[in-house]
Amino acid sequence: LTAQIEVIPCKICGDKSSGIHYGVITCEGCKGFFRRSQQNNAMYSCSRQRNCLIDRTNRNRCQHCRLQKCLALGMSRDAVKFGRMSKKQRDTLNAEVLKHQNSQECGGSGGAGSTALTGNTSNSSSASSSSSSLSNQNSPQQTILDGPDSNGIQHSHSLLDSLPDDCSIADLGEWEQMDKNAKVYLFVFFTERITQSIVKSHLETCQHSAEDMKRFTWVQYTSEEARSFQNKSAEWMWQQCAHHITNAIQYVVEFAKRIAGFMDLCQNDQIILLKAGCLEVLLIRMCRAFNVNNSTIFFNGKFAPAHFFKALGCDDLVSAVFDLGKALCRLQLSDEEMALFSAAVLLSPDRPWLSEGQKVQKLQEKVYLALQHSLNKSGAPDEKLDKMVSKLPIMKSICNLHIDKLEFFRLVHPETAYNFPPLYREVFGSEMSLPDSTDC
Repeated sequence: LTAQIEVIPCKICGDKSSGIHYGVITCEGCKGFFRRSQQNNAMYSCSRQRNCLIDRTNRNRCQHCRLQKCLALGMSRDAVKFGRMSKKQRDTLNAEVLKHQNSQECGGSGGAGSTALTGNTSNSSSASSSSSSLSNQNSPQQTILDGPDSNGIQHSHSLLDSLPDDCSIADLGEWEQMDKNAKVYLFVFFTERITQSIVKSHLETCQHSAEDMKRFTWVQYTSEEARSFQNKSAEWMWQQCAHHITNAIQYVVEFAKRIAGFMDLCQNDQIILLKAGCLEVLLIRMCRAFNVNNSTIFFNGKFAPAHFFKALGCDDLVSAVFDLGKALCRLQLSDEEMALFSAAVLLSPDRPWLSEGQKVQKLQEKVYLALQHSLNKSGAPDEKLDKMVSKLPIMKSICNLHIDKLEFFRLVHPETAYNFPPLYREVFGSEMSLPDSTDC
């Protein structure tokens, strides 16, 4: 089969493939590139618009866009753990091989056409193409096996074969005619599929994993170091915090882009959701960087207490953030719960000025269903979801307080605020510009 697969060009760059590597048909070059990026936990940047064309001739020009294309098309270190393909997956792959062979026999241009299409599916500007590729790789027809599943539910194979990849339970015209087992299976299938996708995206875009934090648990700033930071100027400390928040925002943006359906929203709504929700997601993620035993938070390689940030001049904001950190830690959120909760918060349909609020609402409803299913499956207390949701108003008030403090700082120190990282300024304050000389 490997020899047959080589008929299909590399899905990443269109070069001659050498088999299935990390779950995707690729050449040796893209296989090696992806392996190195994962071994080094690389974080690449793009100097253009994050939509670079990735093909055989220029695949080495932008590592960021090349890696994003690898991830968008399904490359994953976990893919090698799944073992042998099912008969259904093998049949699908054989059909694709046969299609390429027939194309080459008919005109010899099938490979070139595939290369051109694949080369254009890079990053955010071509999310629909990437989504299509993912659908082809992960559709129900390829992943469902005959016979009962792990829950003992018998699969209704003929019914599931006709389901579209992005189908929801409410969209199924045959829902009323299905038997109970089929309904239960479909609910479990779609919710767990959403869960797996979001958890994968969350883990790949987490700035600090739970394992990382365990290694740093007792690495704390000394009293002398804390006093040194307390004596810094407000301008210097705001710059430091703005820099660290900006780095964290970049991870949230990548997380959002990988949530199924997010990149299908209009650009206006994507920007609104990110600007309104990214700090809330950072607050949720903060519980991984908070040490509840001594009330310290991870900052620049060490754990720091609340008074460490005194130079900011925002004691009430810092205190609110630390209180929320303690409350979230008490919930003991798993990675799965944190991932789904973060996605649900990002996909809030009540953000002002959304153009497609109903579309956002449908996405959020699916995520909340997956979150409820995850909590039920893990045997979590019934009130856990209510406790999670009860934190939303607190997070919103912290975000508003942050904007108020930032606005005040901008008025007092306009030049420093103007020199904050561009992404920080874009997300939290479009008004952050140098005052005009005529206003002075």
